[in-house]
Amino acid sequence: MNYLAIDASTEACSVALKITDATSNSTIYSRYDLCPQSHSLQLLPMVDAVLNEADIKLSQCDGLIFGRGPGSFTGVRIGVGVAQGLAFAADLPVFGVSSLQAMAQLAFIKHQQTHVLAVIDARMSEVYNGYFILDENNLMQLQRLVDQQGEAVTAPERLSERLTNLSTKHVYGVGTGWDAYSEQLSVLKNNSGAPDILFPSAKAMLAIGEAAFKRGEGVAAEDAQPVYVRDTVSWKKLPGR
Repeated sequence: MNYLAIDASTEACSVALKITDATSNSTIYSRYDLCPQSHSLQLLPMVDAVLNEADIKLSQCDGLIFGRGPGSFTGVRIGVGVAQGLAFAADLPVFGVSSLQAMAQLAFIKHQQTHVLAVIDARMSEVYNGYFILDENNLMQLQRLVDQQGEAVTAPERLSERLTNLSTKHVYGVGTGWDAYSEQLSVLKNNSGAPDILFPSAKAMLAIGEAAFKRGEGVAAEDAQPVYVRDTVSWKKLPGR
C-alpha cells in the first residue's frame, strides 16, 4: 500500500510518501521546509519531488493523508485545499490527522516518549493543546481531560487546570507554545527549555493515517474537513486604522 501525506498547518511545510513493495518492504520519501507565507508555492513542487524520486504516479497511491489543524488558519486551508485537489484528480480517499497528534507521534519516533503534551501558540494570548498517550500499536492517542475535551484552545495560565489530577512528572512537551509562554507553562513538562519538536511533519502523520485507512476511516475528497479548534476569531482594529 502506498500513502502520500502533506501538511501546511503551521510555519512548517512538509510532504512524505510511503511506498510498500510486494515483499512488505517500505521506503519513505520526504521533504520538509520552514517557509512561512510560502506554503501555496511549496506544497505541489514537494509532492512532485517525492513522486519523481519514488518513480510512481499519484494514481498509484492508495490514500492521501493531510494535516487538518489546528494551527495557522491560512495554512490549514491551503493544506486541505491541496489535499482535495490532488485526491479529486487521482480518485483517492483522504484522512485528516491532527497537527497536535503528529507532533506527539514525532516525540515517540525521535525520543520514545509515551506521554506528550502538545502545545501550539494560537496567538491572541491562547494556545492550542492536547494530551496524548502511546497505545499498544505505538500510536499516540488523544486523551480527554478534566473538562471532558480532547483538543482545546486555552489561555496559557489556565492550561494547568485542564491537567488537574494528572502528574506532569513524565509529560514531554512539544510545540511552539512552550517557548511563547514559558513563564506560565514550563512547570507542566519534564523536558527543560524550548522543545526540539516545534512543528508537525508529514512523515509523522504516515503511521496515523495508514492505521486509519486500514480501519476503513478514509473519506471522499469532498468530505475533507479542517479542524480549527477555535471557532471564532476576533480582530482588534489598530488605532488610527
